[in-house]
Order: sequence, then C-alpha cells, then structure tokens
Amino acid sequence: MHRRRRTALALTAATLLAAPLLTACGSEAHPGAAAVVGGERIDVATLQAEAADVRTAQQGAERSDELVSKSGQLNRVKLSGLIFGRVLDRASKDAGVSVSRKEIQQIRSVAAEQSGGEEGVRTLMLEQRWVAPGQIEASLRQEVQLQKLARALGADLQSPTGVQAVGQALTGASKALHIDVNPRYGSWDDQKVQLSTYKAPWISQVTPVQGQDPEAGA
Repeated sequence: MHRRRRTALALTAATLLAAPLLTACGSEAHPGAAAVVGGERIDVATLQAEAADVRTAQQGAERSDELVSKSGQLNRVKLSGLIFGRVLDRASKDAGVSVSRKEIQQIRSVAAEQSGGEEGVRTLMLEQRWVAPGQIEASLRQEVQLQKLARALGADLQSPTGVQAVGQALTGASKALHIDVNPRYGSWDDQKVQLSTYKAPWISQVTPVQGQDPEAGA
C-alpha cells in the first residue's frame, strides 16, 4: 500500500514453544494458558497455531530465509497481538463501537487496489505485519476498529493528543481486564498496552488504506 496516512495498529505476538503453567501471582489455576484476559484463557495451543501459520506462509514465500530470520520475536508478537485484540474489543465496546463485515471487505478491496491485487495484500501483510493469509481479516478488522474508536472519542490519530486519548481508553480497558501473562512471555504493560518483553508500541509502522472511511457502510 502506498501514499497512506500513519495510524494505530497493533502488531501481534505468539509462541512456537510449549509453555509451562502460569506461575505469576494468582496464575497457578490456569495450566496450559499463555495468558488470562478478563477471566478468559488464551491457550498455548492457540498461540502455537497462530505462529505456525505464519511460519508456513513465510517458508512458502520468496526470500523465505530472510522473512524467518527477521521475525525472531514472532512468538511475542503473536501473543501481544492476541491480548491487544481483546483489550481493543473491550475499549470499543465501552465506546459503543462495532465493526461490520462490509467495512472489512471495503478496506480489503481498497488495499488490493493499492497493492496490486490480493496477492499483493498477502505479501504486504506477511512481510510487514507477520500475518498469515488466514489472519488478514482479523488484522484489518483491528485497523478499522482503532480508527472508529478514535472517531468515537473525538480523537485524531495523526495528532499527539489524539493518540494520547486513544491510549488512555486502551489503558483503561486493559486495567479492567486484569491481564495475567505466563512469565515465560514476560508481563503485560497496561500503560503501553503491550508485552513488557516486546518493544513495539501499538502505534506501529502500519498505515491505513488511503481514502478509506471507516464509517462507510456502517
């Protein structure tokens, strides 16, 4: 995608390694969980499947060795993103924001036009976001969701104050969910809305599709 504004989007994080039982405070009751968010588990098996899908796609791509070597943090990227998705859902619900399938289809169609078709979208998402083909729709949903959340809050994601307003909403949702992470993956930072061991803020390298109005077709 070219000539697009910068916006907020969380990258995601996961693990290919088998995880031990949670041993952080209050976590012993959740064997096999990589994290517990709002009382709901994110199982290690879910993370393994997410990361394995990305690795399979990378290995079948051109420059596969380069893609694999550059994604050494894939495990944490997928886990951080799975947790972030639940935080974003909570913040969106609190703000009365929802995303329709039509909106996701619209942003995907425009993305395809700007990146040379569906194959271009798949390549971009895999190389820049470490997103497998089957994960694209969920990633685009978050992109629309963030834009609509900002709009609901009267915030402009292109301004520092707008970013701060959205960040505060996400932090509030994060705290309300009482996120408990398996210490193998680090701990969750409510202020930064990411894993403490993953140094990539939710304001990331990704930009939205030019001309896409997240309110269109709502």
